[in-house]
Amino acid sequence: MPPMQKRIWRVMRWLILLLLLSLLLPLALRWWVAWRVRGDIVSLEDAPRRPVAVVFGAGLWRDGSPTPVLRDRVATAADLYFQGKVQKLLFSGDNRFIYYNEPEAMRQYALGLGVPDEAIVLDYAGRRTYDTCYRARTIFGVREAILVTQRFHLVRALYTCRHLGLDAVGVAADRRAYRRGPYLFWNLREIPASARAWLDVHLIHPLPVLGKQEPIFPEGTP
Repeated sequence: MPPMQKRIWRVMRWLILLLLLSLLLPLALRWWVAWRVRGDIVSLEDAPRRPVAVVFGAGLWRDGSPTPVLRDRVATAADLYFQGKVQKLLFSGDNRFIYYNEPEAMRQYALGLGVPDEAIVLDYAGRRTYDTCYRARTIFGVREAILVTQRFHLVRALYTCRHLGLDAVGVAADRRAYRRGPYLFWNLREIPASARAWLDVHLIHPLPVLGKQEPIFPEGTP
């Protein structure tokens, strides 16, 4: 083989190796994240009593109403409240735009389910999972919580919140069979998202939007 072809082949092999690593590393980190929290996902019936349920945003329709995924999260949190598992529901979502208000949409849906308004706390700056976990601990003073989201997302949420100082367990909000296409996409998206979560809590340590502290419970109460 001529020297030029040897050099080209050597470069191609390195490129192929880098491509394989770029694919395998996120998969490995996803597996690691799932393994670390494998015992922290419980059923609604077996969930321990905790002061707060943290509910993650999941998108709105164009008319501002919650998507089915978000409705299931709110409904599961409402069940936790009605069963006496939690005292407060912390609805955390995105509200960067005037016509997009996830926390308020979650609140309205919960009120329609019979949850009293005094049991609801809104976090308007939960733009992503890391932000919700960070702000729950730092802004709202949450130390123990039940995290509520679908199972595909619950792994990453538990891993993130636990490494940001929350003693958390998770309850999956899978209350229906979701459409196959979106469900497959959500699961695939969790692979790079879990890798990013690992980087955030161990290496990058980004600061979310912060503000004055708003503890859910006064000092000395749950």
